[in-house]
Amino acid sequence: MELTLLGTGAPGGLPVPDCPCAACATALGDAARAATALLVDGVLLLDLTPGAAFAAARAGHSLGGVRQVLLSHPHDGPAVEVPAGLPQPGRVADGRELALLTGHRVRTVALDSPGSGYEVTGPDGERLLYLPPGGAPAGLTEGNGAAHGRGERAPYEMVVADVIGRPDGLARLRAAGAVGPTTDVLAVHIGHEAPPGAELTRRLAAAGARAVPDGSTLVIGAYEDVPDVPRRTLVLGGARSGKSVEAERRLEAFPEVLYVATGGSRNGDTEWAQRVSVHRERRPGSWRTAETCDLVPLLAQDGPALLIDCLSLWLTHVMDEVKAWDDDEWAGGGERELRRRVVELADAVRATRRTVVAVSNEVGSGIVPATASGRRYRDELGRLNTVFAAECEHVLLVVAGQALALRG
Repeated sequence: MELTLLGTGAPGGLPVPDCPCAACATALGDAARAATALLVDGVLLLDLTPGAAFAAARAGHSLGGVRQVLLSHPHDGPAVEVPAGLPQPGRVADGRELALLTGHRVRTVALDSPGSGYEVTGPDGERLLYLPPGGAPAGLTEGNGAAHGRGERAPYEMVVADVIGRPDGLARLRAAGAVGPTTDVLAVHIGHEAPPGAELTRRLAAAGARAVPDGSTLVIGAYEDVPDVPRRTLVLGGARSGKSVEAERRLEAFPEVLYVATGGSRNGDTEWAQRVSVHRERRPGSWRTAETCDLVPLLAQDGPALLIDCLSLWLTHVMDEVKAWDDDEWAGGGERELRRRVVELADAVRATRRTVVAVSNEVGSGIVPATASGRRYRDELGRLNTVFAAECEHVLLVVAGQALALRG
C-alpha cells in the first residue's frame, strides 16, 4: 500500500497566514506545509484541502483514480471546491466499515474529540491509522481491534497523527499494543507550536516519530529507519530555563511514567508547595509520582519510564546525610562517603533497563559562591553531572527554553 502526503500541516497550514511568530517566519522551503491530506494508492483521499489536485500533480500523481473521499474533521472557513471528477466527500459513520471495490477497507476509530479516525487496510493486509488534528483514540484496550490471533492487538504498520499536539494519543496506542517498535509513526497537522527544522526533528525523535516534507510518497509496510527513543537522557539547565518542561516533553508519548520527585513536600513552605503544584498540574494524568531520594533501587527494578527531577536536590539530600557542610565531618569521611554514593548511582544508571530522563541544574557558569559550603556544593554538583552524563546516550543543555544537544 502506497501513501502520498499531499500536505502535512495544521488546518491553517504553515506558515499561518499573517502570523508574525518566529516559527512561521522560518517555515520556508521544505519546512512550509499545506493542510494535511493523504492519498492512498491513488484511490482513497483522506481529507480534501485547497489545492489538493495541484499538490498531487507536484508529487507525480493524479486524483483521477480516486474512488472515495473521506473527511476526518470539521473544516473551518469557506467550503473547499471539489475538483471535477472527484466523488463528493463524506465520512464513515462511527462503528461502521467501508469496503472499496479496489480491496481497501476503511474502519472508523473512536476519538476523544470531534472528528473521525480511520483505519485503512490495504488489499495485502497492511494497516494504516490516520487521526485528525487534536484527536486521540478513545476506548482502546489491549486486545481489541485487529489481532495476531493470540488475543493481543497487532501493531499498525504506519500511524499518521498529530504527534506534537496530542502525544498522549501515541501513548494510548503504545499501551494498547497498536504501536510497536517497528511502527512508522508520521507526524502531521504540524503548526507553529514547534519551531521547524532541527528542533521539530528532535522533539519527534524523542517520541519515536518523524516528519516528512509535503509530497512525500511512502510504501506502507516497507522497512523504515524508525527513530530510536533515547533510553537514558540527562537534561541540564539553569533556574527557570525550561529544563523540567523539556524533560517532561520527552516522555509525553510513553504509556506509563513514574515521576520521581527528589525535593519532598517541605511541610510549611508555601512557595515550594506552589512550585510542586504547578509541576503536577502540567503532567499527564496517567503519570504516577514517587517522592524519594532512594534512586538506586528504582533504577534496579523493571518498570515504566522514570523522570527524575532533580539530581540537584538528590545531591543536597545526600550531602545532608554525610554531613558535608561540616568541615571536620567532610574531611573525616563525609567526602569519601559522598563519592561512594555518586559512583553507586552512576553504576545503577549504567545497569538499568528502564527508560530514564533526569533533570539537573547547571550552576558552574555563575558567580562563585561566597561561602565554602556553597563552593563545595557547586563543585560536587559539577562532578555528579559529569559522572551521570557519561552514562547517558543523550545529554541536553536548556538555555532560555531552547534545548541544545550536547550528546546524541
